[in-house]
Amino acid sequence: MFINKQNKMSLTTNSGQTVNVRLEVNPKAKRLILRLDERKREAVAVAPSKRKLGEAAEFARDRLEWIANHLNALPNHIGLCDGSEIMLRGLPCLITTEGNGRIAKLEDGDPQILRVPGLAETAGQRVERFLRKTAKSDLSDSVERYCTHLGVDARRVTVKDTKTRWGSCTSDGRLAFSWRLIMAPTDVLEYVAAHECAHLLEMNHSPRFWAHVERCRPDWKKERAWLRRNGRELHAVQA
Repeated sequence: MFINKQNKMSLTTNSGQTVNVRLEVNPKAKRLILRLDERKREAVAVAPSKRKLGEAAEFARDRLEWIANHLNALPNHIGLCDGSEIMLRGLPCLITTEGNGRIAKLEDGDPQILRVPGLAETAGQRVERFLRKTAKSDLSDSVERYCTHLGVDARRVTVKDTKTRWGSCTSDGRLAFSWRLIMAPTDVLEYVAAHECAHLLEMNHSPRFWAHVERCRPDWKKERAWLRRNGRELHAVQA
């Protein structure tokens, strides 16, 4: 078992499949932890200290078949490139570099067409900028509406490319969301916005918190279930 200078190793399953494992140290971890980095399609073995890295490596090797099975179940990557089709607000959207001007434009249709004029090799960056900007706009509108409904104020709204959370709320009223929510159906984005606004009243997941969410989104359970079923597909989209 070879671990390189970047604390990475490659393992081979009984069927010949190569699995990449990244070793990390997290002093807050109380035990060895094994998780998947779905975007990089590799496993991450976490140790509480450097001297435990060897044990973390063995921990991952002993669970190699489990890792391989879960990685194989991940959806295929979709690139934000010319000719690709993604989802935008829950509807199919075709990306094309054809068009005039320098500004990305969205055209209605079935599918929708997102025109990002320019070089094909940099289309992904322009598409992601458009998606981030659109997500920020939609989420800001939703947050404003739910804050009014709940009688609270949000200090700031930002969009990020988070790996594990669709949204977050700080104690001083800063809300952050994954820009990938713009690819989900609008009702799902609305649920996450309402969820974080409800945290401005309750920084927990108590019955009182969920009552605030239900005031905003009576069908929140269905919307949350969609995100749990399909969230991996949103993370499979890469620039």
